[in-house]
Amino acid sequence: MQLSNEFDVEAPPERTWALLNDVPRVVPCMPGAELTRVVDENRWEAALHVKLGPISMQFVADVTRDEVDQAARRVRLTVKAREAKNRGQADATTTSTVTSAGGGSRVGIVTDLTLKGAVAQYGRGVVPAVAEQLTAQFAACLQRQLADEAPAEQPSQPEPVGGLRLGLVGLWRTLVDRFRG
Repeated sequence: MQLSNEFDVEAPPERTWALLNDVPRVVPCMPGAELTRVVDENRWEAALHVKLGPISMQFVADVTRDEVDQAARRVRLTVKAREAKNRGQADATTTSTVTSAGGGSRVGIVTDLTLKGAVAQYGRGVVPAVAEQLTAQFAACLQRQLADEAPAEQPSQPEPVGGLRLGLVGLWRTLVDRFRG
């Protein structure tokens, strides 16, 4: 499935681009994410904590920066994530771009996502709406970092993604969209 999101931040494209490429600073902005290891300048390991109602899942992820186009301000990351209890996996290729927008920047994110196993059953129907909510939280965190120009503090225990609340929002939007269409 393909997910597309974009958001604006009040910072010049050059600063936004620099922050977006500083993976150790950006990972704490992803709800439920924790950077666990820096392998090298283009590879990282991370953990993602997800809670969908009574079901808690933890993913271990390998993140690779595959392509960087400085001139176009475009970066492509590949994520291979597996659920710690072998209930499924998620593979994603995410392409992010930064362009000028008024006095600030517009960040575009396009993700090709494949869910396999039990995780696909839990999340397939609500993933687009949940992604929209998570992107809004991610954008707010980036905006705070750009305003402060200080590294985000890594929490000792990341808050899990609140899947029930986000899932209910996603379900509601799905139902509303079906009745409007």
